[in-house]
Amino acid sequence: MTVLRGLREAVLLLVIALVVIAVAAVVWVAVAGGGFASRFGLASILVGVLLGVTGDLTLSRIGMLDARSTFGLPPERETGGGGRVLTGVGIFLFVGLPLVVVGVLLLA
Repeated sequence: MTVLRGLREAVLLLVIALVVIAVAAVVWVAVAGGGFASRFGLASILVGVLLGVTGDLTLSRIGMLDARSTFGLPPERETGGGGRVLTGVGIFLFVGLPLVVVGVLLLA
């Protein structure tokens, strides 16, 4: 059951990302001209890398590591998740990586 919820969440995030990328590529082509496929591919790679790096809350917790270690506290753990099933690794593997692959295939 959790696997299906995670895959459903990944598909939803992937579809939302593709729609946002397509809109950005259309605007980019309308403003600057050029081919849609190459612009879509480049935007797809950029969004895929961005999602792969910032897919969870790790970057937002890095700033507190020194302060927590000063007082002998362990690093913060992600709790609750806000209804999310996918972790940062899942977002990287099932959303970010496919976007990068699609972008590379469109640019080749």
